[in-house]
Amino acid sequence: MARRIPTHPAHPERICWGCDKYCAATDLKCGNGTDRTQHPIEIFGPDWPEIGLDAPAEAQAARDPK
Repeated sequence: MARRIPTHPAHPERICWGCDKYCAATDLKCGNGTDRTQHPIEIFGPDWPEIGLDAPAEAQAARDPK
């Protein structure tokens, strides 16, 4: 079973989020590449759980004007 990703980690830049190991950004034990995988909060911002396929319908309706 995969571990759940924390929604608002204190220092997401210190961890590689590419697999379930969550190793330090300097270790990269899984070998997923030369760079660490960023946490969604670093890419999409603090409201990242409300964006995307799992977003509540009300939030998506407010964001998508028709």
